[in-house]
Amino acid sequence: MPLSKRFTLAVATALFSATLVAQPRLTLDYPAIAKRLVQQLALKPGERVLSIAQPGVWTDLLPHIRYEVMRAGGIDLGVVEILSEPVPESFDPAVLQKGARESRAYYKAMFRDVDAAIMMPGATPAHPAYAAMQDWLKDDLTEHRGRRTIHFHWVENGSAYMLPGQPLPPRPAIDALYQHALLQTDYTALAGVERRFAAALASGEVRITSPIGTDLRFRAGNRPVNFQDGDASAARAAQGTILIDHEIELPAGAIRVAPLEETVDGVIAFPPSQWDGRPVDALKLRFAKGRIVEVAATPGTAQAARDEIARNGDAGRSFREFGLGFNPLLAVPDRAPWIPYYGYGSGVVRLSLGDNTELGGQVGGPSTGSEQAYVRWNFFTDLTVTVGGVTWVNNGKLVVPNP
Repeated sequence: MPLSKRFTLAVATALFSATLVAQPRLTLDYPAIAKRLVQQLALKPGERVLSIAQPGVWTDLLPHIRYEVMRAGGIDLGVVEILSEPVPESFDPAVLQKGARESRAYYKAMFRDVDAAIMMPGATPAHPAYAAMQDWLKDDLTEHRGRRTIHFHWVENGSAYMLPGQPLPPRPAIDALYQHALLQTDYTALAGVERRFAAALASGEVRITSPIGTDLRFRAGNRPVNFQDGDASAARAAQGTILIDHEIELPAGAIRVAPLEETVDGVIAFPPSQWDGRPVDALKLRFAKGRIVEVAATPGTAQAARDEIARNGDAGRSFREFGLGFNPLLAVPDRAPWIPYYGYGSGVVRLSLGDNTELGGQVGGPSTGSEQAYVRWNFFTDLTVTVGGVTWVNNGKLVVPNP
């Protein structure tokens, strides 16, 4: 090669390398993440643990999880991989559905003695391996053996949400915020404030209002309150009364409850949103005894909301869940705002529609033509929430009252 060409190639290589070095990147701390996940399981000696993972997703973390399980005195059962997605277009859906049904039954037999599992990013309850583990979690509602799973979704399962007109931050910024929340959350303090709020819910009426017209009331009564405070111990799971008491989210930070359906009355007003794949402006849903009785929106856009609601039958017309975030490390940023990790940040409210049986509610049934139950999560960052007349959230900011 002529000298001039070798020189040009060397310069180009140097410039390319310098560009790579200049890119902002986060080095995920896999040993620390694995240690935290296993620490939250609070393993007893001899407890058996497996991970359910998507091939090629977060594979660098898996050896660290397995080592931490062994180091904590648990028995490492390795990794079960789901079918890599998306599947080739040539695959016959009927073959996949039959295979999933059959493998779920065999997975359940395989998992009989599993005490804990970690759902890795990319895996979901729709995959037969996790569905089989979930079957055991449902059995444990009566057996009280302490089976449990950690849901470690990260962003691969769509945990980060845009606000209208605001883009999501780049992936390294999301990774940095999630890692900081996972590793630095004060889990004791988080559990304490969540339980204070649950105590208020037990006897007080909840009222939720917003500047654009939300005015909703309900009571939780004796409905179970799910604490997503990061406690994934066997002792905690054994006390669980609903499915999601056995499924612990990390990062942590919210409470979830299905209100008494007959007490849900009033209006939810939405910012610009999308329903049935179409934009809807100035949407307001009016509820009476937990069911939608009126749909109003900017002319020409309301039909999209009506279509989605009608297509999903009773679940589509029903209030599902109230969720409130308490983790300050997952709060909506003041600058370049977005909603981190399923609204688990302090002051974020989730008002959902659909099936709430996993929460102990009475709204059930799959959507028309689907085996999956209809669930629609709706996140709000500007609500005011009072319980028994005491303010807990003021215009999207958590304001914990004095004890």
